[in-house]
Amino acid sequence: MVAARPSVGEIWDWLGEIPDPEVPVLSIVDLGIVRDVRWSDDQNELVISITPTYSGCPALDAIANDIRSSMKEHGIEQLKLQTQLSPPWTTDWLSDPAKERLRAYGIAPPPLISITMPITCPHCGSDQTQLVSRFGSTPCKALYKCLSCLEPFDAFKRH
Repeated sequence: MVAARPSVGEIWDWLGEIPDPEVPVLSIVDLGIVRDVRWSDDQNELVISITPTYSGCPALDAIANDIRSSMKEHGIEQLKLQTQLSPPWTTDWLSDPAKERLRAYGIAPPPLISITMPITCPHCGSDQTQLVSRFGSTPCKALYKCLSCLEPFDAFKRH
């Protein structure tokens, strides 16, 4: 008896359980890293397309390994991972719940409209913040400090 092939919806659910290695409160689906999931034309190989959040993202290899491990745990042996660079990843792909989880974790989500909007402190909610460094704990984040509560924090760069 041949086991039924998992649906694309089930696979999306499994991928939604894989945390981002740099921001573990978000899954790789929350971030919009997973762009497409489909079975190949011959239906024997699963094809997953991923887009890095930042050019040269150092976490991409770890993400690919986590995807391979997860699919293998779910019985999928034939897997093709594709890196999709176009269109480039954008912070617009973050869902509102993902932005709230970032804020609760202590990382300011990207501004909604423009890069000239003030960055709001995820600790106290003040918009009296100051850029300390264009690069934070990872290249896709910048380091800020709050002028109200004086706490440092990462902020996702809008791109």
